[in-house]
Amino acid sequence: MGPAERSSTMFNATFVRPAKFYISGFSNMSHVKYFYVFLCFVYIMTVIGNVFLLVVICLVKSLHTPKFMIVCNLAFTDLCGSTALIPKVLDTFLFDRRYIVYEACLSYMYFVSIFGSVQSWTLVTMAFDRFIAICFPLRYHSIVTKKLIVSMLLFVWIFLSGTIALVVGLINRLSFCGSLVIQSFYCDHGVVYRLACNDRSLNHIVALHVIAMLLVMPLILITVSYICISVALSRIASGEERLRALKTCTAHLLLVALFFLPFLGTNVASVFTSIHPNARIMNSTLTHTIPALLNPIVYSLKTEEVMSAIRKLRKRNKAYLLKEIPNPRIFAQRRWSTISGVNATVLIMEQRAA
Repeated sequence: MGPAERSSTMFNATFVRPAKFYISGFSNMSHVKYFYVFLCFVYIMTVIGNVFLLVVICLVKSLHTPKFMIVCNLAFTDLCGSTALIPKVLDTFLFDRRYIVYEACLSYMYFVSIFGSVQSWTLVTMAFDRFIAICFPLRYHSIVTKKLIVSMLLFVWIFLSGTIALVVGLINRLSFCGSLVIQSFYCDHGVVYRLACNDRSLNHIVALHVIAMLLVMPLILITVSYICISVALSRIASGEERLRALKTCTAHLLLVALFFLPFLGTNVASVFTSIHPNARIMNSTLTHTIPALLNPIVYSLKTEEVMSAIRKLRKRNKAYLLKEIPNPRIFAQRRWSTISGVNATVLIMEQRAA
């Protein structure tokens, strides 16, 4: 047996790929089932809110603009991300099915990660839209076209799909010969690769670069865009125009705060202090679920275009119902005329028979 074959045999002998992982979730936490019931409510409202927003955008032609193509992508991502995460969390802990097959764990990790990362870069695309609208208002319609937005969103999906596939695929090079308990509420990449007992330095380096690409870089780009927006607004003489332009950014800023601040808060706190595992898991759970719930609410209540579109749909449906359902008085008169006519016909026939 040659040296290459001997080393390959030794590697296969020591390489361990587990059949299943065990997701621990919360430890020694009383009344935890109420939290899962709350997550169930969050998921139902998330589905209703995002589906409603998608339907409004699809039905109202005035919303078929590049800006609302980005909003539509965000709503779709929120819907898919919540569906990838919350039902499985409820199944795992409410029905005590905490063991998960190795391959299923990697799939779980991939889908939760991809939708979260696309959401992050969709917010960057929104920032680009606001930057062009305020800094180059006269050229907005020539720069921000449907073709450009579709190209940007497709690039985000394709690039991030490949990146997350690489990160998850690197788990296959690890050997798990120790604990198989995942101390999280899902197959979290950082928690899973730290369970490996062989060299995991490559996974650590790639994970740091991906975190920088998915959290740090988008936040930097959004910050730079709003610095440019602030400079452009400071040059506007009229305070009323400045306020009107700033209002168009309010909804986007709320979305950015909802998405990035909890992630940053958790990571910064874990660096400087030791967080109890239960507190970390709860904070991470809410960070993954609450933005998807609030995003459609923010864009329904804070955006005038969406509220105007909802009013149009209500008027259209009301007009359709009035057209389809006849006026009760007219309907009653027609019915009485018909009955009277039938009675008159019967009376004439009886007279002829006599």
